[in-house]
Amino acid sequence: MFNERRALKLQKKKKRRKKWLFWVLTPLLIIVLGGAAYGSYLYNKAEAVVSKSYKPLERTSTKRVKEVHPELDNITVLFAGIDDSETRNFSTASRTDALMLATFNEKQKSVKLLSIPRDSYVYIPSKGYEDKINHAYGKGGITSTIETIEELLDIPVDYYVKMNFDAFIDVVDALGGIKVEVPYELFEKDSKDRHNAIHLQKGLQELDGEEALALARTRHYDSDIYRGQRQQEILKAIISKAASAKSVSKYGTVIEAVGDNMETDLSFDEMKSFIDYATAGKQLDVETLTLKGSDSRINGIYYYQLDKPELEVIKSTLKTQLNIGSNDNSSSQSDKEENSSTTKVAGQ
Repeated sequence: MFNERRALKLQKKKKRRKKWLFWVLTPLLIIVLGGAAYGSYLYNKAEAVVSKSYKPLERTSTKRVKEVHPELDNITVLFAGIDDSETRNFSTASRTDALMLATFNEKQKSVKLLSIPRDSYVYIPSKGYEDKINHAYGKGGITSTIETIEELLDIPVDYYVKMNFDAFIDVVDALGGIKVEVPYELFEKDSKDRHNAIHLQKGLQELDGEEALALARTRHYDSDIYRGQRQQEILKAIISKAASAKSVSKYGTVIEAVGDNMETDLSFDEMKSFIDYATAGKQLDVETLTLKGSDSRINGIYYYQLDKPELEVIKSTLKTQLNIGSNDNSSSQSDKEENSSTTKVAGQ
């Protein structure tokens, strides 16, 4: 009986954690929907910021034959965290430090979030050979990363949102810092790549943007698994701080911090289409998925070797979520657009 209660409690806790993560992925929506008396000002600011961040790609996915829209269709959004900053001059040597693909089922109001390990050994079309997935970005930017993920999962990547180090730092600083449990004493470089510039002691403490980034990035003291757990705790701390009444007056600054360091091919109107998901409440079904694999070395270089049978399970799960047949690449148009035959045009 005790074990059953404990399992139920853990299950509920896991569901809450998944919903926190979803809200992290749609920060502008929270601000647009919230704000009460001050909402009109925030709405206009969010619209201006998104317009500034709008960067359509000159590409058409080979996995789609029809135009898609978040309000009507099952779609995917790739969220990419770039290990870049003003100090690094936003160069082509930058890599993706975090990748998450979100698949949205419009009718079921369900979201599946797939985390893709940065060292996954995959085929990169723009290179023509296998390498770490985070190297795809350095070869051809976000377009190369998108093409690599489409090749890996055999599903379309309809939209992307990418943010860099500066966005993370600025958001935390705009909120006035966050309270996080540091698991051990650590030394880490800062966003300007100065070695051992950040020194943190073990214990619960208030961290500014640079310190929070150092805690999120470090991999020298444990493993990628624990690194992911630290990042989850940091994201929860950011949301907790942002949700507090004291932070409402800071929303404008937070929006600017996001907008100055974000690029996306989602227009503001398309972003507003996600409001149906944000207001679904308990009806919203959010599930997190991971790509299972094992550590390996090829020519002395570390890679994360994906488990092929498990990869096939993930591919099948995502295709079912998008209502895409395993042997076709058709659009998942809803009944409202069933008869549409419009070809998706890059940038629309």
